[in-house]
Amino acid sequence: MSLPMPNLDDRRFQDLVDEAKRHVQRRAPEWTDHNVSDPGVTLIETFAHMVDQLVYRLNRVPEKNYLAFLELLGIRLFPPAAARADVTFWLSAAQPEVVLLPRGTEVATARSETGDAVVFATTEELPIVPCELTALVTISASGEQANRTDDLDANKDVPCFQPEPAVGDAMLLGLSNAVPRCVVVLRLDSQVEGIGVDPRQPPLVWESWDGVGWAECQVFDDTTGGLNRPGEVVVHVPAGHAPSVVAGARAGWLRCRVVAPEDGQPFYSESPTVRVAEAFTIGGITAVEHAETVTDAPLGVSAGVAGQRFRLDRAPVLTDGEPVVVQVADGEGWEDWHVVEHFGDSGPTDRHVTLDPTNGEFGFPPAVRAADGTLRRYGAVPARGAQLRVPSYRTGGGRAGNVARGAISVLRSSVPYITDVENREAAAGGVDGETVDEAKVRAPHQLRVQERAVTAEDYELIARQAAPAAARIHCLPAGARNEPGAARVLVVPDAVADVGDRIRFEQLIPAEQMLAAIAARLDERRLLGTRLIVEPPFYQGITVVARMRAGRSDPTRVRRGTLDALYGYLNPLRGGIDGTGWPFGRPVQLGEVYAVLQRVEGVELIDEVRMFPADPITGQRGAPVDRVELAAHALVFSHQHQVLVQPDGAAEGGAPR
Repeated sequence: MSLPMPNLDDRRFQDLVDEAKRHVQRRAPEWTDHNVSDPGVTLIETFAHMVDQLVYRLNRVPEKNYLAFLELLGIRLFPPAAARADVTFWLSAAQPEVVLLPRGTEVATARSETGDAVVFATTEELPIVPCELTALVTISASGEQANRTDDLDANKDVPCFQPEPAVGDAMLLGLSNAVPRCVVVLRLDSQVEGIGVDPRQPPLVWESWDGVGWAECQVFDDTTGGLNRPGEVVVHVPAGHAPSVVAGARAGWLRCRVVAPEDGQPFYSESPTVRVAEAFTIGGITAVEHAETVTDAPLGVSAGVAGQRFRLDRAPVLTDGEPVVVQVADGEGWEDWHVVEHFGDSGPTDRHVTLDPTNGEFGFPPAVRAADGTLRRYGAVPARGAQLRVPSYRTGGGRAGNVARGAISVLRSSVPYITDVENREAAAGGVDGETVDEAKVRAPHQLRVQERAVTAEDYELIARQAAPAAARIHCLPAGARNEPGAARVLVVPDAVADVGDRIRFEQLIPAEQMLAAIAARLDERRLLGTRLIVEPPFYQGITVVARMRAGRSDPTRVRRGTLDALYGYLNPLRGGIDGTGWPFGRPVQLGEVYAVLQRVEGVELIDEVRMFPADPITGQRGAPVDRVELAAHALVFSHQHQVLVQPDGAAEGGAPR
């Protein structure tokens, strides 16, 4: 049982006024006008207001003592984290020279009537390297190479693959330069059509050579229909693209490879051909973050005594990047003083400082007098009059940076030849700094854990500290039979929905860096012999097909509201009964889907509802069921709900299949 927090004085403003009036009746009975219009009552209310403020401050004393106790325990507020995203910078046209985007180039969201623009900055330089096509090589599935550059120059129809294409056949396009992190347009002209494939889903994959192996490229657009007609293929070349020699030609290589078709996917009956091929760079992609870099920030002047503290003008300080250092002028230059967690292991000559990232305060080593009268120093002390500065640090962050895809559209820095910017995926990872109330809740748990993971709650608490950007973390026994000594930590990243609560499946897969950070932190604190698994949960897709009537309401508006309700309720992050995310392992029943639909405004009558289990990766769905069971490590995922809304009195029809 926790100790009750005392209320040192529970009187409020009206209590003080009433008490004063009672004293007036006893000590000054001739004062009979106690209405608010009386000047004396006005004075009573004025003094009551002042006393009420004193009582409020008096009652804050226990909270102040509580916070002081937390500080003695070394519990500090967690700083915010900055959201990150990949942004595409589009050129106005292909350029003959390298276009260099410097580090710190600013982009932002569009400013609205209700809020300011959210500003991001690039984290590194981005050279947008020009290129052109210099070679074309075909390689069969058996490994036979043929350099077809001369045939292409002579405007001959060059078969991309074998006459009867096979899985593993490839066409290699050689670029004049390696173009890492660039967007390349491949303009192809072909005279052969109708070769058997589905133009919307050709069995092809585009890859680039990175010096070690082939890395898959992201295809932004493909108007060739799988090399089936003249058009363009716009690909993003990943980082690491490097030149190499293939069939006697040295170039930066891109590869179009035939892959095995999926179930029911049409395959090539004959090889497509290419008569004209061109390549040029049209843009580049780099990472941006919702943070600002401050350089050469002055801290102050040293007084030459131990235990000095200095605070930056701008806070908080983001600590998830390069380590922050403090520089001290020594007459010949600047010496680096490194940030440590505490001074317990510091010697008298160590140049160490501590940092409170929430308020941007740096602490220099103290000196402690021992019982025998000697003075022990836990680090060096800057000389009197020495200038102090922080050469570089990052500030900003917070959940405001978690913007939807396509929201970053404004180029704030002037860069020649750049016309448009866009983020093709939502920005993620932004976390607000911890509040005092949140720290008060965390403190008892942290004291109980003591940096050692024993129970499932311990694993979850330590994992949240390692990855504050994770939306949900759940720990349960691992293995088919829940064998002892094995823990499975399930991680669900935060995601920004494009429309309403419609989250795409790829947004729910945590980044490898997040999983690695959690695994490393837990590995240091798990019990000896404990087997640890850190992974995303299994997502069980659910497809709801419904037919209903809208009465006198607008069917379009009712359909939109119905879809929003379904995507919002069957949601791994913000779904469920309490809106905090669908519980792990909780089954989905058809009856509760009916209840969700009946609460939609404008629904007059629900004619039919069917629920299907679905695979969110392949899109395949099973037979209709009344209940979908979920394993203990599974969460629900809304997959392509279908809703048909008719005005009341319309002819009845079958539900969509």
